[in-house]
This record gives sequence, structure tokens and C-alpha cells, in this order.
Amino acid sequence: VLYVLYCAWIEFRILKHSCVDCYYYGKLCGLGRGKLCSLVFGKGDPQRFIEKQVSWADLLPDFMVAILPAVAALILLIRDFTWSVLVLLVLLLMLSFGANAVIRGSFACKHCKQRELGCPAERLFNKESQAISN
Repeated sequence: VLYVLYCAWIEFRILKHSCVDCYYYGKLCGLGRGKLCSLVFGKGDPQRFIEKQVSWADLLPDFMVAILPAVAALILLIRDFTWSVLVLLVLLLMLSFGANAVIRGSFACKHCKQRELGCPAERLFNKESQAISN
């Protein structure tokens, strides 16, 4: 129950503090949040989204959605190894990080109008990839 509440809080936080200011507010975005946000919150200021700065610390609560069950699975594996828990852990990690990176990198972000206007997450990830290539 606490985990479900945590996931709901994360979505609420994203909708309230990011999606309200996004170009896709009220529109269908790659993640479906633009339409959902317009049903729950009033429109914000698109300039605020463009000027927003995001750090890895800001993304930590989002990553915890996958990390918390992964830690629980590791504890279960240490206490009593089962192949089913190991398979579920691998699937969780593949979907949470691998598939998410592919979806955002190859589909959602690649064709995103907000990225062209200015996206704090794109700036953060692009800065990281530029540092790695240099």
C-alpha cells in the first residue's frame, strides 16, 4: 500500500510541477501525461518549464520507483533464492531502465516539440552524453 501511494505521489508531483507548464499540456504527449494533467490541474507557464533546471538529485525520487522493489527483490533473493524472483528482478530492471531509455531516446523525446523549445531533462541528459564523448 505504501509503495502504491509513493508511486501516486511521484505521478502527482510530475503532473503538478512539470506537465502543467509543458507544451503538451492538454495534448497527447509521448507519455500520455499532457491530457491527464489538463483534467486535474490548470495550465501553467510554458516559460517556467523552459527555464527550469533539473539535477540528478531531482530525479532520484523517480528512480526510487524502480529501485525500491529491486532492493526488496535482492533481499528476498538473499534470504531465499528463487528463480521466479530473479526473473522478475531482471525484468523490472530491463523495463525500468533499459526500455525506458529506448522509449524516451528513440521515440518520445526524439519527436518532442518541448525538447525543441527547451527541456530541462534533455539538457541534463545531453550534458551527460557530451561529457562522456569528450
